[in-house]
Amino acid sequence: MEDEDRPASVSALNPSSRDDAASRLSTESLERYSRDELDHRIALLEAEIARVKAHAKAAAAHRLAAEQLFGGKSS
Repeated sequence: MEDEDRPASVSALNPSSRDDAASRLSTESLERYSRDELDHRIALLEAEIARVKAHAKAAAAHRLAAEQLFGGKSS
């Protein structure tokens, strides 16, 4: 595989994105990693995705509870 499979930059996909660790990971070359290292990396990233999804779900529930208690946004 070549470097062509990497996105040019995450900021090109989402101009409002920050230069954070996840953004840098997506542009890193994977050529130097063995198959076992790639499998390990995938497992770590899947665990992080699950953690972020759980946090987003909790944040949504918290917001819903606040809106129910204090009233929703007025449009």
